[in-house]
Amino acid sequence: MPERAILQPVLRALILGLIWLTSGVGLASEPAATAATAFTVRELAPGLFVHLGQQLALDAPGHADIANIGFIIGQRCVAVIDTGGSVRIGRALLGAIRQRTRLPICYVINTHVHVDHVLGNAAFVQERPSFVGHAQLATAIAASRDFFLQHYAEDLDQPASAAQIIGPDRLVQQTLELDLGGRHLRLQAWQTAHTDCDLTVLDERSATLWTGDLLFRERLPAVDGSAQGWLSVIDELARLPVERAVPGHGPVAAAAELGPAFDAERSYLRALIEGVREQLAQGASMQQSIAHVAAAQQPQWLLWDSTHPHNVARVYQQMEWQ
Repeated sequence: MPERAILQPVLRALILGLIWLTSGVGLASEPAATAATAFTVRELAPGLFVHLGQQLALDAPGHADIANIGFIIGQRCVAVIDTGGSVRIGRALLGAIRQRTRLPICYVINTHVHVDHVLGNAAFVQERPSFVGHAQLATAIAASRDFFLQHYAEDLDQPASAAQIIGPDRLVQQTLELDLGGRHLRLQAWQTAHTDCDLTVLDERSATLWTGDLLFRERLPAVDGSAQGWLSVIDELARLPVERAVPGHGPVAAAAELGPAFDAERSYLRALIEGVREQLAQGASMQQSIAHVAAAQQPQWLLWDSTHPHNVARVYQQMEWQ
């Protein structure tokens, strides 16, 4: 089956549903949902701030605050990178920015379509930024809007409305340079990998790469695009000369940690692909495959039970037509 058919809007909604509605409690050692905590940001380099999300499933209390989000301050204006999984988290991020600068927010950059990265966009509309994303992000937001409204209405201002689910007005076909005033960001759109609309942001001054969900640390990677494509992207990202990387989930990786972080992700994706291929050769069903594919990888990752079944189903569905 061609990839474009797999990514049609109706099936996209089904895939999103499988990711988010089946998210449950993972390993016993995983962090339990906790009461709301203070919103904090960390300055990784001068003018570059990150808020680290919690390692929670998407149906757990606190699910709106699971993605790494942040902002970069230039001499002229500010760029926001992802806005969290609710308008409340978006407003907390805006508040953190305003504690540090009164400069205008010129860009809100979304690294991909997933709800935990984009639902806070509505908090920034009053700032009149340009919303920036991958060339496919507008289509992806449009295809996901009804699903977000149906299942995440409580994370919007009430009464919840589709108008609060903000897509991009500026699209990145391949690369785009943004100038914040003496500070340049290089945005790059990637082939289908974690999703079909993945975007990275490189802050040239600090040599900091914001990977979005092209890099997961600790939390199991979720495949909503192509595992094969993701492996190719990892190889390219691993060659970039950077001082640190901000993953979509998990702790920031210093330069010395980045290679091992990509290796761990690469190892899981390869085991996933090879395991599904073996199961298909043996005539195993999708459900049988879920129990066996990449099982040796489980101790290395959080939220295995809520993410791995979806990954196997996704890769199985793609490979059975090859």
